[in-house]
Amino acid sequence: MQAPAAAERNKGPILAVLREYAGPGALRVLEVGAGAGLHAAHFARALPQTRWQPSDIDPQALRSIAAYTEAMRVPNMLPPILLDVSQGWETWGGTQPATLDLLVSINMMHIAELRCTEGLFKGAGVLLKPGGVLFTYG
Repeated sequence: MQAPAAAERNKGPILAVLREYAGPGALRVLEVGAGAGLHAAHFARALPQTRWQPSDIDPQALRSIAAYTEAMRVPNMLPPILLDVSQGWETWGGTQPATLDLLVSINMMHIAELRCTEGLFKGAGVLLKPGGVLFTYG
């Protein structure tokens, strides 16, 4: 399990803003580029009404996410999926059009290639429900 210091520092402030978009009803969330999984586990645990789907392109990150899920016992966090955001949304783990309430991407856009950011926005345009939110940070 990885524990980046920056993720530990900013998980509270990010969660505070996420709460503004995560109402009381059930929500389906896809996190693109979940990295080590600290944020995913923290947010899913704090927002039990969500069905949180973490993803990453790095197999090492996927193992870390799975370890966080198990260690923190987060029942509403799904097993992580391998996802390359630069590929079409059709390859995003079976996510269907207009089924997501939130699409979350933290600390990806400023380090990834432009095609990844373009893919994120294209995917958001198809996968978010009407009124759904693309939530980015970093």
